[in-house]
Amino acid sequence: MKTIKFIAIGLIFFLFSSTQAQVSVNVQLGSPPSWGPSGYSDVEYYYLPDVQTYYDVRASQFIYFSNAKWHRSSYLPKQHRNYNLHNGYKVALSDYHGNSPYTHFKTHKAKYYKGYKGKPQKSVGYRNNNHKKSKGKKGKGHGHK
Repeated sequence: MKTIKFIAIGLIFFLFSSTQAQVSVNVQLGSPPSWGPSGYSDVEYYYLPDVQTYYDVRASQFIYFSNAKWHRSSYLPKQHRNYNLHNGYKVALSDYHGNSPYTHFKTHKAKYYKGYKGKPQKSVGYRNNNHKKSKGKKGKGHGHK
C-alpha cells in the first residue's frame, strides 16, 4: 500500500514539474524583440516601412520579398543588414492575425511608405543612456569620427 502511495506522489510531482517546465518555455517564445515598439505585446507582426519588410514576433523572423517570392529569415536581407532596427519606425499590425501578413503588402506599402513616421514610439528595450560628445581637447573624445 505504501508503495502505491509513493508511486502516486512521485507521479503527481513529475506531472507538476513537467507542466512548470512547459510554461517556462512558452513564456520565452514569441517575446517582442528589444527593438520592437513598446505597448504592443499582443501584436503578431510589425511592418518596417523603410525596408519594406515584415517581422513575425512569434517566430522571431523577418519576412521579405526577393527573387519573386516571400522569404522568412532570422536576419534582414543582405541589402538591409546595416539598417538600424532601434531607430527605424515599426508599424504594429494589430488588425492582422494569420501566417501571411504580406497578402496586404500593396496596402501596407502605400499607407506606410518609405520614410513613414507615425506617432513617436519607444523600443521595448529603450534606455536613456545620455550619450553626449566630449567637449575636451581634440583627440580626447569617445573614439567617434
